[in-house]
Amino acid sequence: MITGKTSLIAHIGYPTDTFKAPLIYNPWFDAHGIDAVVVPMGVKAEDYPSTLRAVFNMTNVRGALITMPHKVTTLALADKVSTTATIAGAANALRSDPDGALVADMFDGTGFTRGLARKGFRFSRAKCLVVGCGGVGSAIAASLAAEGVAALVVFDTDAAAAQALADRLKLHYDKLDVRVGPAVVAGQDLVVNATPLGMKDSDPLPFDVEQLASSTFVGEVVMKREITPLLAAAKVRGCQIQVGTDMLFEMIPAYLEFFGFGTATPEELRTIAKVAY
Repeated sequence: MITGKTSLIAHIGYPTDTFKAPLIYNPWFDAHGIDAVVVPMGVKAEDYPSTLRAVFNMTNVRGALITMPHKVTTLALADKVSTTATIAGAANALRSDPDGALVADMFDGTGFTRGLARKGFRFSRAKCLVVGCGGVGSAIAASLAAEGVAALVVFDTDAAAAQALADRLKLHYDKLDVRVGPAVVAGQDLVVNATPLGMKDSDPLPFDVEQLASSTFVGEVVMKREITPLLAAAKVRGCQIQVGTDMLFEMIPAYLEFFGFGTATPEELRTIAKVAY
């Protein structure tokens, strides 16, 4: 039940039809008697800068979840930016502090690596490939670097974006072996699809799955379906996988703490979530 005292968390992106967060946060708020609600808000890229400030002019907006295509743009619109978001070159969370300042942070990468850790992935000495260097890909690369992987290849069809990410990683992790492309999966311990490929049936695979060894861990960020064509192909080849929503369930506790709502475990969130594919 929404009341006059309800705190709003805006979920801003475009399009909104793939949003899963309201189906997880809102049941959790209900279960804990918290008068708050996550509200999807479809905002196109050209309207985002003006709309964001207008949203935060509402006095009952506690914060915002930021998703595609706005994560990179958000950095320039925030008043304060965390170190993690700076390294990632993007933000997926905004909070309005008492002084009115908009504080930006990034939890995509944390959610992804926490999910890997739960599945027993060993970061030390791991060789990793991240395909897609937008907001989510940059965040995952930054978090993999923070976990101490040995080598990291980043690839994007936008070569400049890949090079910029590599430069940021080298600046903050000078001992990390960082290279820009190509998206060759042979010899990698972990390969990550951090692109939107897989949201539509007509999408090509993000890399050549025929090169995958059964020992390679394959991670996905697409959440429209649980088993994307990429993950289906990886399973056929005997690879361990991580579905897109695993990242979401792992990062939500960090979001809740950021917004001041306490915390939760991924197991609890999964139990009460209303996510369907």
